Formats: sequence, structure tokens, C-alpha cells
Amino acid sequence: MNERMRKLIEAGVSVWLDDLSRSRLTSGSLAELMADFGVSGVTTNPTIFAAALAGGAGYDTAIAELRSEGVDVAEAVKRLTTSDVRDACDLFAGVFADTRGVDGRVSIEVEPGLAMDTAGTIAQARDLHGRVGRPNVLIKIPATRPGLAAITETIASGISVNVTLIFSVARYVEVVHAYLTGLEKAAAAGLDLSTIHSVASVFVSRLDTEVDKRLDAIGGDASALKGKAGIANSQLAYAAFAEQFATSRFAALRALGANPQRPLWASTGVKSDAYPDTLYVSELVAPDVVNTMPEKTLRAYADHGEIGAPVVGSATAAAEVMRQLSVVGIDFDEVFDLLEREGVEKFTTSWAELVDTVAKALAG
Repeated sequence: MNERMRKLIEAGVSVWLDDLSRSRLTSGSLAELMADFGVSGVTTNPTIFAAALAGGAGYDTAIAELRSEGVDVAEAVKRLTTSDVRDACDLFAGVFADTRGVDGRVSIEVEPGLAMDTAGTIAQARDLHGRVGRPNVLIKIPATRPGLAAITETIASGISVNVTLIFSVARYVEVVHAYLTGLEKAAAAGLDLSTIHSVASVFVSRLDTEVDKRLDAIGGDASALKGKAGIANSQLAYAAFAEQFATSRFAALRALGANPQRPLWASTGVKSDAYPDTLYVSELVAPDVVNTMPEKTLRAYADHGEIGAPVVGSATAAAEVMRQLSVVGIDFDEVFDLLEREGVEKFTTSWAELVDTVAKALAG
């Protein structure tokens, strides 16, 4: 394995790839990333699937079969995406077994149009879980307010969840409580808590992109704070993770076999040339976290990445960064609300592109 990746993993970071396509599976490229770079899981989203299907590689036979069966577009989309996820789950089955379910995970997201529909999200989470039919699948549910109740009920039914689109620490804590409530319900129903896992995806670079834009508009000395919000916010989320899973509430669940819900750093590809291309990997190294990276970021870190300042013990300094940003005029409540809305909108647009691509392919 690549030495830099080995050290990163030894420091407590699970390396997941933020990408999936049929060609990655059939060509062996994903298996190579597992062997050479220690990739131990995969995340997907509507944008990733839209790009994969638009590329067309490897889907011609499957599309032809679906066309001959006369299935509608919605069913075709579900079959194509869950098939890729199922095959990826099988590829990671050994990792899943070796880590007792901690890694070897593959995520698939509920339709983004359901982000404000609790009942619809719960129903589709169960449907996707059943369609994939593998114990190492994670169902992605957005951390919208309606999503919180869906997270609880999905966990309560024994389905493992990747909570996505988390931007604020306050919402992160609400996600933890939704997870713990779900575990308590699962325990009351007699389920084996040791089989239920979850990650909470805190988005990093999108926060810097929005805050930096606002700092540019403010001007003056405010520009000195550019590129600091994403890491500081994540450091505070990690501190909240340590606090929430050290409570007596979780201790009671741990005694029944429960697993902590690990923080996952998402959106870790750098979006500004002003910052090092490994910034959101190097500066977010801590025990019990996941970093899901696009392949470009993964290879950059493997080539020249170094472990940065410790995340553990950084909360006081991080809080000061966020305070300074507020003082110069950054309204974080407004920023977090905007990023959540934009996140849902972007995935909804990608979903529409995915549906359109499949519709055209089925039409021949």
C-alpha cells in the first residue's frame, strides 16, 4: 500500500472513494484503489450516478435488457443504481467482514426530491435497502429537518444510514440525537444493535466556498480569514462527536452492542487553487473518522500529502476562528441554511439529469 495512505489510515482515518460507476467495477480500477491506496468504502450521490450513466460505459447491455422488459424510467433508474451498489458491496465484502461492519461500506442516496418528505424517505430507504440486499449498504438520508425523523425510524428498523448534507455543528448534534433515538427504538424492538452502523457526513469545502465569497465582498482585513471556516467547523463537529459519544446515554447503548456514529468528512476536494490540494485531508486527521475523497484528491494525497495539525484538542482555536468570522460579518445561520437548500437543489438537478439520460437510453 502507498506509504502516505498507510500512515493516514493508521492515524484513524477510513479512506473512502467518492465515486462509483460500472466501468470502475468491471475494469478493476476500484479493486486497484483498494489494494494500492487502502480504499475501504464508497460513497455515491445523484451527481455521481448522473455522470456515470451519461458516460454510458458499461451500461449498454443493462439498458437493452430493461428496454426489452418494458420497465418505466423510475424503475430503470433504481435497477441500474442498485445493481452498481450491490456489485460494489460484494467487492468490499471482505473488508466488511474484517472490520466487523465498520468499513467495507457502499452508500446509496434516497431520491433528493424526498428531502422534505419524512414518510417518503423512510419508505424509499427500506426499498433501496431491500433492492441492494447486502448488509454493507448504507442508505444516505439528508439532514434536513424532515430527514431527522426519517433517520430515527430507518435506524430503528435496523438499517444502517449515511446522514448527508450536514453543514452546521448544531444540526450535527441533532443528527446524533436522531441516531441515538433510533438505536433506543431498535433496542426496544429486540434488534441486535451491533449490526447497525452510521456515519454523519459533514461537508467541508462547500462551506469555505460560500464563506470566502462573502469575505471577498466584505473586503479589507476579512480576507485573512479565507479558507478557515471549513476546517474550523469540522473541528468543532469532531469535538461534538467526542462529547456526544461519551455520555451515559450512549454508554447504555454501547453496553447493548451499539456502535458510535462516525463523522465523515465530505466535499473534501479543494475548490480553490489558492489552497493545497490535500488541505481537507491533511488537516482533518483524527481517530474514528471517514474521509470520502474524489480520486483526484486521493491520488494527490498519496503523492505528496502529509498529516497536519491534530484535530483532537483543536476546539478552542476553532471556536475562535468561527467567532472572528462572525465578528467581521459572516451570518452562519444564513450560510448554513443556504448551503442546505443549495445541496438539495443541486442533487435534485442531478437526479433530473440522471432520469433524462436513462429515459433517452431506453428510447433507443
